Amino acid sequence: MTSAVAEASTLELEAERVVREVGIPPCPAILTSVVREMRRDDPDLRKLSDLLGSDVALSATMLKTVNSPFYGLTTKAGTVQQALSILGLRAGVNLVTGLLLRQAFPVASNALMEDFWERSTELAAAAAGLAPRLKFCNRDQAHTFALFRDCGLAVMIRKFPMYEDVVDGSAADPGQPITEVEDIRYAVNHARVGYALARSWFLPETIGRAILHHHDPAQISSGRIALPLESARLVALGLLAEQLCAIRANRPPCADWLAGEELVLDAFGLDEADVAALAEELESGLA
Repeated sequence: MTSAVAEASTLELEAERVVREVGIPPCPAILTSVVREMRRDDPDLRKLSDLLGSDVALSATMLKTVNSPFYGLTTKAGTVQQALSILGLRAGVNLVTGLLLRQAFPVASNALMEDFWERSTELAAAAAGLAPRLKFCNRDQAHTFALFRDCGLAVMIRKFPMYEDVVDGSAADPGQPITEVEDIRYAVNHARVGYALARSWFLPETIGRAILHHHDPAQISSGRIALPLESARLVALGLLAEQLCAIRANRPPCADWLAGEELVLDAFGLDEADVAALAEELESGLA
């Protein structure tokens, strides 16, 4: 057995354990059916449209989202089939996956969950805007990764009471990573939980590995953690988007920026002046 195969097997077993023990929401049945159809050699657009259209709330939200300024469509979609035709099947499925994530973790009256969604939405929009400028991946892939990057937090918020001090950083010693605090207190951290959710929800392994290691930029940069290039660049993209959002909101630098700046600059051939310029673009409406 090669080291890569052994690592993949270990990750799979670990993901299955986390799913059982932490209580990750199962993949929605409609998404399972959609993914099954997408794996066919020639996915049927009409069948996919019928599957998504069978959920009235989901299809309505999908159309509202597709027709929003974020997508900037010149022709508005009136049906699910039109939306899939305009976006493309893969982009449409990624959109649906993100919408189902929101359904799985509603805000309700939970202030922590409300803050989680506010930050995740902000991060996803910034990452999607950055992707074409960095000539790395398409907006859709960037948006999906950034939206799911911290999805483990949503699981932890729902699972563990008194999680506020972990999220706001008061439970950590100066410079202590949030994942270390989580491992000590809960014997699991939100990056591992997020990877398990990504696997069970059929996200591409490239995105899953980036979720698993999104708090490890220094180890990736040094080569202590070996990731596929695309996964490493997704980690860098998420970190850059988070830092730019912090600059725009006059928040302190994000916790991983000092350790991860080298990875970001090397991944996209940037320097500090380029980062400052991107921050100005974000301030003026990067989209």
